Amino acid sequence: MKKIEMTEEILAAKKMSGLTWEEIAEKTSLGSVFITSACLGMNSLKKEPADKLCEVLNLPKEVSLSLQEYPKKTWDKIIPTDPLIYRFYEAIGVYGESIKEIIGEKFGDGIMSAIDFSMHIDKEENPAGDRVLITMNGKFLPYKSW
Repeated sequence: MKKIEMTEEILAAKKMSGLTWEEIAEKTSLGSVFITSACLGMNSLKKEPADKLCEVLNLPKEVSLSLQEYPKKTWDKIIPTDPLIYRFYEAIGVYGESIKEIIGEKFGDGIMSAIDFSMHIDKEENPAGDRVLITMNGKFLPYKSW
């Protein structure tokens, strides 16, 4: 089963179940952002959580096997047109160099890992309009000289 077919089956089963990503995450003992990413084909799962996800959503073994395969982490290299995704693209375009400068001052020359990483998305209620609160937490990886 190809990852795209896996994702289509998972999304259809999720819709039929009425479960949210948060509820699926709780039932699989994984973070909601990570389990969503795996279901969309951008990360893999170990056997136990893959099987658990399939149990929760009543999916066949082929889906579990596909979830366990290593993903090819590729995406379109064009400017995204989905408004929500575009705003992240815009935020990195506007603030990316500033983020890099501040990380450099605080940590030195290096990068933030997207492998040793977690992300949480929360809702902050606000009378002026609810706020999206995103926390990204990645290990700092210094560049090495040799």
